[in-house]
Amino acid sequence: MKLVLVLFGCYALVCVAVFLFQAKLVYYPSPLPSLRPSEVGLAFEDVTLTAKDGTSLHGWWFANSSARGAVIVCHGNAGSIAGRLSLARAFSEFGFEVLLFDYRGYGNSEGRPSEKGTYQDARAAWAHVTETRGWSAHRVLIYGESLGGAVAVELASQQSAGALALEATFTSLMAMGQRTYPWLPVRWLCRIRYDSLSRMADLASPVIVLHSEEDELVPYAMGQRLYEATAARKWFIPTDGGHNDGGFVGLPDASRRFRSLLEELFPRE
Repeated sequence: MKLVLVLFGCYALVCVAVFLFQAKLVYYPSPLPSLRPSEVGLAFEDVTLTAKDGTSLHGWWFANSSARGAVIVCHGNAGSIAGRLSLARAFSEFGFEVLLFDYRGYGNSEGRPSEKGTYQDARAAWAHVTETRGWSAHRVLIYGESLGGAVAVELASQQSAGALALEATFTSLMAMGQRTYPWLPVRWLCRIRYDSLSRMADLASPVIVLHSEEDELVPYAMGQRLYEATAARKWFIPTDGGHNDGGFVGLPDASRRFRSLLEELFPRE
């Protein structure tokens, strides 16, 4: 009986720790960017965004004199914008201007990350692209990878963008938690939800889902469920490789198909 009580006590402590400190399990920010775009031959501009609550965010703007549109990149839960320069290069080659921005608590951005905070940060990015840079909403692509896909879905549920692209994105953080920690009562412990699946049916923007069957972290089936849940115009592009292998950027076939779709959705005026 004593052993049972000890084990139960340990289990209860783990549950309490997960409930109170789950942000540590979700967000893995890198501090100051370790690499500048100029070091890899990309011309850029440092920009400062201000979220609704006053939090100051850091970003990089990549101009394109012959752009067909602009891309807002919502990155994943680890690192910073310094690790997304390959995305900036790819979208620039696709004919877009690009905004990379760091959520609060990431890179040079102020504050601490939270679900509500990342949503506010993405809205600040939208304001920068549409108000400061002057791009019409129908000329803006919202792109999100992994957790950034959940941020992108929330933004697209509030704004009528030209298109939404999701790569290696989960249906909800609760579903991911249940998969990762099947021995925990995740449904009751999960305070950070990122419930993208519940928002998909209400999206008006065209949706492009990219996902790999080899993704060892976010199941391929989750990408399929997101795709199936939206009634908007939609396309599914299978990719290859693991969750952190670079996605469409390093895959010629997927990259060509993605680029072709974007050229169709964002014709030059």
